[in-house]
Order: sequence, then C-alpha cells, then structure tokens
Amino acid sequence: MFWVGIVIAVLRDCADGTDEPGLGRCVMSGAESDAGMQPSTGATGGGGRLAGLRLCSFESRKQAEMQSLIGRLGGHAVVAPSMREIPLEQNAAALEFGDRLRTGGVDVMVFLTGVGARALAEVLALQMTLPQLVETLRDCVVVVRGPKPAVVMREWGVRIDVQVPEPNTWRELLDAIARHGSVAGRVVAVQEYGIPNPDLYQGLQELGAQVLPVPVYRWELPEDTQPLRKAIRGIVAGDYDVLLFTSAQQWRHVEQVAREEVGDEVFLAAARKCVIASIGPTASETLLAAGLPADIEPAHPKMGHLVVAVADQARGLVAEKRA
Repeated sequence: MFWVGIVIAVLRDCADGTDEPGLGRCVMSGAESDAGMQPSTGATGGGGRLAGLRLCSFESRKQAEMQSLIGRLGGHAVVAPSMREIPLEQNAAALEFGDRLRTGGVDVMVFLTGVGARALAEVLALQMTLPQLVETLRDCVVVVRGPKPAVVMREWGVRIDVQVPEPNTWRELLDAIARHGSVAGRVVAVQEYGIPNPDLYQGLQELGAQVLPVPVYRWELPEDTQPLRKAIRGIVAGDYDVLLFTSAQQWRHVEQVAREEVGDEVFLAAARKCVIASIGPTASETLLAAGLPADIEPAHPKMGHLVVAVADQARGLVAEKRA
C-alpha cells in the first residue's frame, strides 16, 4: 500500500507533464535549486523502486519537479538543463496574425502550448488587450493540442471547439480538426512552439487549408552549457543507467553538444548502453531517427507517468542491456 500511495501522489502532483516544453506543478519537499546540474538525493532511508539506479534527465523548465519525482521513488538523478525559451523580440509574423485576427481573416486558431498562448497574448498586447483578444477568438474555431493550452483558454474564458486527445501529436491534431469539419479554403493559424512543424503544415494543406504560422518563441541552448557537457561526458564514462527525455528538442540539443564534446559515434555507442526513456511519440520518433530507439514510453505523455514507467521497467531493462 505504501508504493500505491507514492504512485498516486506522483501522478496527482505532476499530471500535467509534456511531450513538448511547458509548465507543470509538483509538490516538493526540501529546498531544491533550479540552477545548474542538480542531483536528487533519493527517498529518505534510501529505499524505493528506483533505488540504486543512476538517472540523467535533460529537463530544463521543471528541473526541481523531476528531481522530486525521482527522489520520492528512491532514485538518484542528475538533471542537466538542455534548453531555454527565447521570446522573439521582433515578431512581425505574430503582429500580422493580430491584424488578420482583428479583421476576421482567421477561421481556425490552433494553440499548441500553454506557454506559447500566453507569449502570443503578450506580443499582441501592442495591438489589443486580453479581453479584446478573447472577443476576436469568439469568431474562430479554437483548437487546443493538449491540457496546457486548454487551461489557458479556460482561464481566459475562451470557448474550446476542439481538444486533441492523447498522445497529442500532430497526427491526432490533424484527425481532430478533420473530424470537426472541413477546413478547405479556410485560414488556419498555428501558434508554433520553438520550431515549425512541417508535417502538420503539410497535412493541413492536404486538407485544403491555408496555413498561417504564428511563431512566438524559439529554443536555444542554456546560457551555461557546462552542466550539460558534464552530463554527456558522464554518459560516455558509464555513469548513468537511464536517460530521460521529456521533449524532442532536448535530444536535438544533447546531440549538438555531444557532437562538440565527444563526437556522434562515441556518444551514441555510450547512450545505447543506457535505458532510454521518452515521454511520448514525438520525442520517441526523434530519438529513433537519430538511431537511439526508446526503451520506455508511458501510456500517457506526462512527466509523472514517465517516472512511474521508469520505476516499473528500468531495472529489468538495465540488467538486459548490461548482460
């Protein structure tokens, strides 16, 4: 019963994980810092289903939450941040979108992330207040990719017409839009999250839509990459049993820095000796394309579910890989 209670607490406190960057909330015990490369100390007394396993996560926004989740299941984790979100200072595309939205030139509005929705509102504050933005959205079909943008829409009082089911990839998004109604000849605005999604745009165009991308921020490496570089050297040295990826972009940045530090082949050979845990299909597809298939992917693409899946499966997989 003890472990059932822990698992329920994990899933309750971090139910809003992600297959792309975004904010969640966990209840944390003790003082935990968000700066740099942070190890978790493990559960009190050293027991737990993750006890003895060495985990490395590349989470950035929710470092402390990841450490807390792993520590509460008895694991030892190093969290090496791999990315940061940079708002676009000169965002002509978003301002053009605002002009078209105000004049009725947008038929469907797709929000892909909660943080992106808020960032877009901040950019559009140069043109309209939040109540004015909410009013203009009443004339659009509003689509949300997952729970985080849905929370923002409800907070704003915006009607949600289409909510994409898990695992919230571009495939489910396209299917949900198509099921709602035809978009042939209609303008579909898509709030981007760091980089464009060409597969999504192509799929919308094949449905006959005119796609209007709306960038609001981009992803870059952390200002201090030393923790990430140290983690990469540790992977090559065999210091970790499990590597956790909570977004596809994390892998792209890890790959970039690993290429500089040790080279692609050396890093991939070392990483394949670890159990690879991916939060969901988008990250898993990116890892597979790089030659690093995921060993663990939870049924629901959320951080809490990922950590519980690792607790359930990792020990046996580590033994198989090291046999």
